[in-house]
Amino acid sequence: MSLQTPSIDVTQIGKVAVLMGGRSAEREVSLMSGQGVLAALRAQGVDAHAFDPAAQGLDALRTQGVQRCFIALHGRFGEDGTVQGALELLGIPYTGPGVMASAVAMDKLMTKRIWLAEGLPTPAWRQVRSAQQAREAFQALGSPMIVKPVREGSTIGLTKVTTIEQCDAAFALAREQDPLVMCEQFIAGDEVTCPVLGTGDQAKALPIIRIVAPDGNYDYQNKYFTDDTQYLVPSGLPASEEANIQALVLKAFQALDCRGWARADVMIDQHTRKPYLLEINTSPGMTSHSLVPMSARATGMDYEALCLHLLASASLDNPTP
Repeated sequence: MSLQTPSIDVTQIGKVAVLMGGRSAEREVSLMSGQGVLAALRAQGVDAHAFDPAAQGLDALRTQGVQRCFIALHGRFGEDGTVQGALELLGIPYTGPGVMASAVAMDKLMTKRIWLAEGLPTPAWRQVRSAQQAREAFQALGSPMIVKPVREGSTIGLTKVTTIEQCDAAFALAREQDPLVMCEQFIAGDEVTCPVLGTGDQAKALPIIRIVAPDGNYDYQNKYFTDDTQYLVPSGLPASEEANIQALVLKAFQALDCRGWARADVMIDQHTRKPYLLEINTSPGMTSHSLVPMSARATGMDYEALCLHLLASASLDNPTP
């Protein structure tokens, strides 16, 4: 596939801040992503600097003369529209989707409601406000069932329950991360992820990665801190099936009015082979274990080129005339 990369002259780009760390539960991973991006941009001659919003206010970006931001923050206060809104007020272009798309994508319930309105497949779900409601959801959705916080990522606070007795602890764990908790039908089958790069009609879905985790458990530890999980790209799926999922992910990306980049997670039903959208990440990881760089590499775009491509796409929802 070909990607239309925005042209960029690194000698003219000015000072860049790589936003990393932050205050979310994904701070540790964000720091790893940010350090990788920072090194890649500096290797290409970009005047890039680390910036941790947990250590200093975003208003310092203006006083420090920053002209662009690469957002390597994950989770709340970084991926949820809050930082994007602050950068809009400061007039500093940034990578990734804008305020509304970021806020909606961070909220799994709102994302599902929009996808459902657009006729896009996503597993059945219920919002729950108590352990008793989680038990009722289990009876309605069946076993296994996923219980997770609505506004959290990286499988933090997520539990796969197989008995009704597990619902109480699962609800309590999710509730520790977010007041909003949801239960979701579990789709058994192949787990895949698909990044998208670009904006509008120029957006392109990258090659799909099929994820094979130990015992089918793709949790926080197996995502970031072990080498036991297999990432298959090429995915090994039939070409027609991969193309169908790429088209679905592109529709999901555009339905939320995303721009720049994102990565959607999909489950393929083992019996019907129907794909179901789980969620979309608008500031995906950029660590050594991360999936967007892996998929981009399959197209011939290495990590450094990917970082520069993303930086070149930095923009504002409402640029000053």
